[in-house]
Amino acid sequence: MTHTEQQPLNSPFSAATTAEDVMAGHDLSGVTAVVTGGYSGLGLASTRALTAAGARVLVPARRPDIARAALRDVKGSEVVPMDLTDLDGVRSAAAHIGDRIDRIDLLMAAAGVMATPERRVGPGWEFQLAANHFGHFTLACELYPLLAAAGGARVVAYSSAGHAMTDIRRHDPHFRTGYDRWLAYGQAKTANALFAVHLDALGKDDGIRAFALHPGKIITGLQREMPLQEQIDAGWVDEHGNVVAADFKTASQGAATGLWAATSPLLDGRGGLYLADCDVARVFPPDTPMDDNGVRPYAVEPANAARLWEMSLAATGATPPTR
Repeated sequence: MTHTEQQPLNSPFSAATTAEDVMAGHDLSGVTAVVTGGYSGLGLASTRALTAAGARVLVPARRPDIARAALRDVKGSEVVPMDLTDLDGVRSAAAHIGDRIDRIDLLMAAAGVMATPERRVGPGWEFQLAANHFGHFTLACELYPLLAAAGGARVVAYSSAGHAMTDIRRHDPHFRTGYDRWLAYGQAKTANALFAVHLDALGKDDGIRAFALHPGKIITGLQREMPLQEQIDAGWVDEHGNVVAADFKTASQGAATGLWAATSPLLDGRGGLYLADCDVARVFPPDTPMDDNGVRPYAVEPANAARLWEMSLAATGATPPTR
């Protein structure tokens, strides 16, 4: 992938597009999908849309009881217990998935955390990098043979405009010299974008294409560790938690770009791209506001993605992708 490919494709959709709009006319009978976080927020909207189109959806969930309750009326969905910050548990969940299915047509990395207080997991990893990136990285490596078996799989990683806050902090990725919850979030979202770039480079000969995306601004459970007053001061919500910002999307609109990435024929033969508002986003310079929905050059740079991939392999001990 080169920066010249990061150009809009004149998609018929827009920021106002809903999940229902994107999925209209799609028959996903026989399609098997894995959607992390597929029981809340945008993940739940995605699971509902995919199953409504006929897909079978496996939902890895850190809170399986809550997931089963949320998905009780969603026929075609199945819950698989998994905590993204427990890599042994991720491997066990992947093995469980492999025992139940023989291929994966779609992997959506929709689970995530945002702007959390400082927290350490595993061997002292920064929590947001571990939950948003290392867990999904390990899961994708473990599931790679099932993705390759599909002969045309897509992987969709939920990034964010927040990636514009920082590149990968190679000098201190785990914030051992001082924690900043927003920079930690930004780094994790850059990692999500770079993950898609390199997975696509590795997987395209096996028919696996990967994409990252900014879903837009949406109030979901992602903000659960942000104080209400902070959200009020940002102009997002009122004192009752109701959305008041004019540029925020509904959950259905927020899920639309991920579903477009998963199903659009406009993306056939393409990959390693960063998407926003149901189209390919433009590369934008450092002085451009992050709200313009573009992508920073460092988040789609192949050499940068390869360095992060090697760092992630070394950190997680994940098995390099093979058939």
